[in-house]
Amino acid sequence: MALLTLRGIQLSFGADPLLDGLDLAIEEGERLCLVGRNGSGKSTLMKIIAGEITPDDGDIECRRGVQVARLEQEVPGETQGTIFDVVASGLGEQGHLLGEYHRLAGELEDGSAETMEAFQQVQERIDALGAWDLSRMVETTLSRLGLDGDPPFAHLSGGMKRRVLLGRALVQDPDILLLDEPTNHLDIEAIEWLENFLRTCGVTLVFITHDRALVRSLATRIIELDRGRLSSWPGNYDRYLEGKQAALEAEERANAEFDKKLSREERWIRQGIKARRTRNEGRVRELQAMRREYARRRERQGTARMAIQDSENSGKLVVEAEGLTHGYKGTTLFRDFSTTILRGDRIGVIGPNGCGKSTLLKVLLGKLAPQQGSIRHGTKLEIAWFDQLRESLDEEKSVVENVAEGSDQLTIHGKPKHVMGYLQDFLFEPGRARQPVKSLSGGERNRLLLARLFTRPFNLLVLDEPTNDLDTETLELLEEQLMAFQGTLLLVSHDREFLDNVVSRTIVFENGEVNEYVGGYQDWLRQRPSPRTEEQAPAPSGKPSGAADKGGNAAPAKLSYRQQKELEELPARIETLEDEQETLNARLADPAFYRKPAEEISAVKTRLDEVEAEMESTFRRWEELESGRPQ
Repeated sequence: MALLTLRGIQLSFGADPLLDGLDLAIEEGERLCLVGRNGSGKSTLMKIIAGEITPDDGDIECRRGVQVARLEQEVPGETQGTIFDVVASGLGEQGHLLGEYHRLAGELEDGSAETMEAFQQVQERIDALGAWDLSRMVETTLSRLGLDGDPPFAHLSGGMKRRVLLGRALVQDPDILLLDEPTNHLDIEAIEWLENFLRTCGVTLVFITHDRALVRSLATRIIELDRGRLSSWPGNYDRYLEGKQAALEAEERANAEFDKKLSREERWIRQGIKARRTRNEGRVRELQAMRREYARRRERQGTARMAIQDSENSGKLVVEAEGLTHGYKGTTLFRDFSTTILRGDRIGVIGPNGCGKSTLLKVLLGKLAPQQGSIRHGTKLEIAWFDQLRESLDEEKSVVENVAEGSDQLTIHGKPKHVMGYLQDFLFEPGRARQPVKSLSGGERNRLLLARLFTRPFNLLVLDEPTNDLDTETLELLEEQLMAFQGTLLLVSHDREFLDNVVSRTIVFENGEVNEYVGGYQDWLRQRPSPRTEEQAPAPSGKPSGAADKGGNAAPAKLSYRQQKELEELPARIETLEDEQETLNARLADPAFYRKPAEEISAVKTRLDEVEAEMESTFRRWEELESGRPQ
């Protein structure tokens, strides 16, 4: 039996049903990728599976005891507390109690009677609910995700917040995990971590994503939501693309044949008196059925028809930068960076969130003055800028007002075009085009910003995270336009496949440096240097710290007698610390231990922290001596 089965699911919000007799069976161990156009109902289907929305009609059958958890698309703004609190909140009331216990345990050192009394009261409530085993589940989840439970959630980066929210979903030990655009706003390092984690964690997945590299890596089956119906495509993403194209072509042929037959029958029914006397009543009934079928047909939404307007060529030189250094509040983002950008270059900028990618673009294009270094710009530059934070959209104004600014005509490729027709090229129907921007989805906002951007010609295009929330078809069309663009492109993106398809050169923030490479993301992976080990790192003087052997490799320094003796003794010390750590962890994992006095609990936790800190420093010292390079 499947973990969860949907049969005949029906849901409507308007004239056409959003979900129209939908069937789905989710088998244990599957990783299903749900694909479809923006607005097709993917997130709504997720909420039905999670039990958050009740359909108008249909049945949902769930295997006994199956637990479903959902990681929502956006980080909830009201989420408060420490990382431990947020992860534990996935366990409901008992989780909130554990979070309060964790907070009070950290405050016991102040010795106040109020703290001690509150701590004991929480202890008693957890005892009464038998919830101590759940504390171990929270700690295990934090460990799996590499999280420290103490930092405040509000102080985390966007990527780390999403990792914590994943922990909140996982702590429920779900049989089915639902992920809605899990890579949005994550940098490449975080995306790769998530990809590896999801591939090996063993949970059944249903996920929505625009990241084609993630789909190719994870999905064991593609399910597509199109015009209210769900189709299933076993196998990988490339097989789905081939099958879908063949299905669309078959649908087009079948519709053309149907329309031809309908037209023929309509001509027949309109014949003169003689024909009507002899007409076949069965044929008339068939015609009426065909008319009803034609009226019910839902045509596939058209594809966006965006097009870049090239302006007059810029000069051959676009930007020449020498020795750029910039930072904020004592933190240097990049130092002594030099580059030359020529007309027609297509450059991707890669790096972790917050490393300075957007700042580098602003410095290169003169929006910010560098703290050190010089910039020279070429001639005839016409710059268009797609900003990551969507700052150029007025939330209160309508879609039309954001694009046309009071006019009903635009000039596109030198010819006048009505703004409504132009917006329909970007899949905004007239009713939607009159809605305020604040009502748009993430994908619609991105399409609107592209529509606004492409109303005028340019020869230097800057795109800062343009792919978030775009459906695959729009994303692929944007790729085609960028590949045909004759001007210069600067692109910040965490979409690995998009980078590979579009750019011919990368600027990468890595290991505290900014380096340049030929090619896209995969090319960078092949070319980047391996992380330097201590043996490879230069000595402070810049000279090798050991004599070179005949092969040119630095020989390790010889240990002194005292250092050699220290090295021999360290394994025994590490073993002793590991034994104590195991004993302390066993005590903390025992629910009965938490009935002991608060002072004893606090002392054990403090000692565990001390043991772990000493283990870390001892391991580090052992590695230094073992490498022959004691500090």
